[in-house]
Amino acid sequence: MKILLIDDHRLFAEGLRILLKEFDNSVRVDSFSSCELAFKQPAPESVELILLDYYLPGMSGATALPAMRERFINSRIIVVSALDDPKHIRQIIDAGAAGFIPKTSTFAVMSAALNLVLAGGTYLPPRAIEEKSSHHHLHPDDQPDDYGGGLDCLSQRQREVLMQVVQGKPNKVIARTLDISEHTVKAHISASFKLLGVKNRTEAVYAAAKLNREERQRAELPTDKVDR
Repeated sequence: MKILLIDDHRLFAEGLRILLKEFDNSVRVDSFSSCELAFKQPAPESVELILLDYYLPGMSGATALPAMRERFINSRIIVVSALDDPKHIRQIIDAGAAGFIPKTSTFAVMSAALNLVLAGGTYLPPRAIEEKSSHHHLHPDDQPDDYGGGLDCLSQRQREVLMQVVQGKPNKVIARTLDISEHTVKAHISASFKLLGVKNRTEAVYAAAKLNREERQRAELPTDKVDR
């Protein structure tokens, strides 16, 4: 597995590199201090995961995310940032990120989050999931509190397609990855959204993160509640 770590804070980047190596010593971690340097990767299709600091010198924030998604079309992009306001996280997900990990997370939480992400799941901090829409100026219809019957209500293929969607992959990439037509992909997405009670990709990311968190709690894995 090849991972890109894009962060201009050298100490944090080195600590995260060590943490990633603890998961699997065979993981290749390439570090860059800016998006511009990362864009020079000769084989972007070989990158499976990108850990991206939201605020960087040069291209950053809302401009960087769409550009990174276009350049690294097969990669999952997880934003790692010190700013963890729920409204800010929502904007990051809207911009195309597949998840968010606060830099303020404990070692145990960061480990659990990365394990989940590397396994194909979605991680959002509990505060972002639990925060009521009235606290961060979102319309109540934008973030439902209940997500249908959970992932168990989906067929195996629907779940496979949904996991690709919440990772930020476009339909044509999902179709190629799963060896199905784009029309079939759209049909599975529509059915999955209906079963989960969500309207778009952003809500699906939140739904998947919430359901993943519930599964971790049942398995007694560490979450951000360790900090409280």
